Amino acid sequence: MAHPKRKISRTRRDKGRTHKNAVAHNIATCPTTGQPHLFHHAHWHEGKLYYKGRVLAEKEVAI
Repeated sequence: MAHPKRKISRTRRDKGRTHKNAVAHNIATCPTTGQPHLFHHAHWHEGKLYYKGRVLAEKEVAI
């Protein structure tokens, strides 16, 4: 494995971490149900799976 010749100082080490911060996700609102969800993700609402305002699937109820 490669090893550095010299110790990297705390300042130099931390300079690379300046842009690594948490960013909140963009939240979309379903036009049909009004529920918040992530963009390009399907979401469940009242036993139905919605994507782009359309029903993809329905949950089966066990008898």
